[in-house]
Amino acid sequence: MDQSARYANLNLKEADLIAGGQHVLCAYKMMYKPGHGPYLAAAAHFAAESSTGTNVEVSTTDDFTRGVDALVYEIDEANEIMKIAYPVELFDRNIIDGRAMIASFLTLTIGNNQGMGDIEYGKMHDFYVPPAYLKLFDGPSTGIKDLWRVLGRPVVDGGFIVGTIIKPKLGLRPKPFADACYDFWLGGDFIKNDEPQGNQVFAPFKETARLVNDAMIRAQDKTGQAKLFSFNITADDHHEMVARGEYILETFGPNADHVAFLVDGYVAGPAAITTARRRFPKQYLHYHRAGHGAVTSPSSKRGYTAFVLSKMARLQGASGIHTGTMGYGKMEGDASDKNIAYMLTQDSADGPFYHQEWLGFNPTTPIISGGMNALRMPGFFENLGHSNLIMTAGGGAFGHLDGGAKGAVSLRQAEQCWRAKADPVEYAKDHIELARAFHSFPADADTLYPGWREKLAFAAK
Repeated sequence: MDQSARYANLNLKEADLIAGGQHVLCAYKMMYKPGHGPYLAAAAHFAAESSTGTNVEVSTTDDFTRGVDALVYEIDEANEIMKIAYPVELFDRNIIDGRAMIASFLTLTIGNNQGMGDIEYGKMHDFYVPPAYLKLFDGPSTGIKDLWRVLGRPVVDGGFIVGTIIKPKLGLRPKPFADACYDFWLGGDFIKNDEPQGNQVFAPFKETARLVNDAMIRAQDKTGQAKLFSFNITADDHHEMVARGEYILETFGPNADHVAFLVDGYVAGPAAITTARRRFPKQYLHYHRAGHGAVTSPSSKRGYTAFVLSKMARLQGASGIHTGTMGYGKMEGDASDKNIAYMLTQDSADGPFYHQEWLGFNPTTPIISGGMNALRMPGFFENLGHSNLIMTAGGGAFGHLDGGAKGAVSLRQAEQCWRAKADPVEYAKDHIELARAFHSFPADADTLYPGWREKLAFAAK
C-alpha cells in the first residue's frame, strides 16, 4: 500500500522544521528491495512504521493521530538519502519526572522499520534534537574537568590523560592485575577495566577492587601524583550495578573521586547508562561501546553509525565514550571521524547532515583506544587539533621494551612532542622513553618515520 500521500510531504523545508522546534529530524541511507518501490513509497512506509502507521487503514485513526505522523520531508534517491521529521510528542516520557529517554528514541527511529519486507536497508547517519526536547535529556553530570581537578591540573585545557588497559583483558588474577596497575601508574594517569572484566571466578570483583585500591595508594605515595581507575560495573540487573558501585566507593573511601564507573552502554543498553548516571552522579561515567560494530560498522547498512551512537551517549549523560582512533590505530575508522569528537565536546557542532546546538550541555570526553602507541600519536593529534582527551593504550604501554611505566612516559612524551611541533625522531634523541618506543614498535617506525634507525641507534639496547 502506497502511503506517501499521508506519510510524506516534500513541501516541508528543513529550515522551517528546525525553526518550529517541534520535530526530531533523522537522516538515513535507505534503499528498497528489488520488486518494491518507488523510492518515495518505500520511504513513506518506513516513516509510517516508525510512527502511527500500519499496513491497512484502521478504525481507530482520527485527526489527532494523523497530526503526529512521522513525515518524509526530503529524498535524494540517487544518493539513497531519506530524511524524516518525527513530532516530539511521539516520544515516551518518564512518569516519575517527565524526562526523555533514548530507549523511546531508538524504538521509533530504528525499531520495526529495520525488518520490513520492502526495505533492503535503512541506516541512520545523523539526527537533530530541538531545544525543547534536548532539555529533557540528562546530559553528562561530570566530565574531563573533574578528572583534571583530581590530577591537580587546570579545569580548562587541562591536557592529555595518559591511560592504559591491563592486558590480557581476561586471565589475570587479582594480584598480577593490581601489580600491573602499580607498574603503569609509576608513569601514567588512568587505567580502565576492559569490557569483559567484572567478577570472574579467578578474579573476584571485591578482592580485585581491594588490591587495586592498595596499588593506587602505593603509586600515589611513590610518585606524589594522583591516579585514576575506571571500574566496570556493567550488569543485567540494576541492583547488581548499584551494589558494585557502592562497594567500590566504600573501598576507595578518600580516593572515591579518583574512580570512574565503566558501563558497556551498547550491550547493556540505555537503562544501564541511566542507572549509573542517576545513581552515581558524582562519578565519571565511562561509556564503553563494546559490540557497537554489529550495527555501526561501515560494512553494515542497517542500524546507525558510530556518529549517531556517540551523539546519543552525550544525550544520555556519558562523561566519556570510546571513539576509536580515527584511522590511526587498529580499529575501523578514518580521519573524518574527528567530527565525532567535535560533536561530543563542542557546544555548537556540525554533523554529516545537521547542525546541533547543545545549549550548555556538559561535554563528553573522547576516549581513544585500539592499537595506539607513541609513534602514531603525533599524527592523530595533528588531525584532531587538540589533546584534551583520554588515551588508553594497552599494547602501546605494556608493549614498550622497558615495561608499562616507561611505556606510559613515552606516550606522554609523544603528546609533548606534538605540542612542541617538533620532529618526532629529533625529539626522541633527547627523550629516551620515546626513542625506545621506536625500537619497541619497529614496523610502525619504519612506515611512519623512514630513516629513524640510524638516528636512534643509541637507544637500541
